[in-house]
Amino acid sequence: MQQKTKNRLSALFQPQNNSFAKSAGTASTEQHKPGELDSQARLLLLVNGLFIAAGSLSGTFVNVYLWKVKSQFAPIAWFTFATHLAGALTFWIAGAYVKRFNKMNILRAGMAGSALFYMLVLLAGPLAVSYAVPLGLVQGMAVGFFWLAFNVVYFEITGPDNRDRFNGWAGLLASVGGMLAPWLSGWLISRLPGSSGYRLIFALSLALFVVGGIISFFLKKRQSEGMYAWGFSFRCLREQPEWRWAAAALAAQGMREGVFGFIIGLFVYIATKSEMTLGNFWLITSAVGLCSYYASAKWYAPRYRKWGMLIGAIVMSGILLLFFWQVSYVTLLAFGIAVSIAYPLFSMPMISTVFDLIGTNEQSARNRVEYVVLREFALDVGRLLGISLFLLVTSFSVSALTLNWLVFALGTGPLIAWLCMTRLFSAANAKQSRT
Repeated sequence: MQQKTKNRLSALFQPQNNSFAKSAGTASTEQHKPGELDSQARLLLLVNGLFIAAGSLSGTFVNVYLWKVKSQFAPIAWFTFATHLAGALTFWIAGAYVKRFNKMNILRAGMAGSALFYMLVLLAGPLAVSYAVPLGLVQGMAVGFFWLAFNVVYFEITGPDNRDRFNGWAGLLASVGGMLAPWLSGWLISRLPGSSGYRLIFALSLALFVVGGIISFFLKKRQSEGMYAWGFSFRCLREQPEWRWAAAALAAQGMREGVFGFIIGLFVYIATKSEMTLGNFWLITSAVGLCSYYASAKWYAPRYRKWGMLIGAIVMSGILLLFFWQVSYVTLLAFGIAVSIAYPLFSMPMISTVFDLIGTNEQSARNRVEYVVLREFALDVGRLLGISLFLLVTSFSVSALTLNWLVFALGTGPLIAWLCMTRLFSAANAKQSRT
């Protein structure tokens, strides 16, 4: 049995695969042209789309719900901080299970945990603001479970020839969900009396997570091999310079995401006092993002990654200067549209290059779980740093000028990320030229 497994592994890691991404003993035998996505990749996209749609349906409005109960930034920031803290710890701890057992159970646990989160929000009602931190911990665990399993499976079923295509379609589906779900939520909340709309959208999110969990059973069981290395991330950062640059880039990206993930939606609601307008904001910006992701999925080639990412980072950072002029629905909408156009240019090279780094050779592919944990850990460290800075600054002042400078400082994270990633782009180009 051991010799048979060894032979199968050797076959999987031959150069003609163009990738070390296929899972041991579970690689699909389905034939498809280079660059195309097989049925398992498409099914994973569907599960991912449902997860994002369910989160988009209620995610933004959870923060608004907390704001309406207690109009302070601190509870929402602590809720977000707890989410990312629990997510980081979950990635690290659950990595041991994913490494040795069925990672699909972890993916389903993420769907179930997300359903549990919205059930708890429904039960807590207005008291949810008093339990912001515990609720954040529940959501963080759920998100950590899902994205850990998703990213490992994503790595296994894609390779350098179709990874950009998968990322493009994933972004496209995320844009569709981000476009329709928040608009529907805003419409329902504005039409139903009191907090009935909030209870309904939380219930709908719960239902979508359940459906996504059921569909996940059609994904094939994928086996990992070897023992989980608990200290791998620290050893990797100490011994592998390319991963130090990658982790720094991811942390810079995370600093922006941690705060922007909740503050932009709150800014829109504070400026307009309308859930329907907030839904329209996400409808418009996500529609633009849909077109941008579609174009990126179709035409964005690996050779464009370096300068495409720079353009995306400049636009995402520069558009923040608008807020020093005025923070209104118009400027927020202009910001949202600009970021929706630029974000695929920035994010797709980040994702694809880091996962290509995981698939550098046979040994790195065997440690794919640990590398995925390292990737998410770096992102969450950045998110926690960004939120900590937000909490520290806003404890002294919440004036418009203070918030503008804070948002601008955090918003330059993409430029820092690009500077770090240039080292990896240069190394990849040098490797291609040698081959």
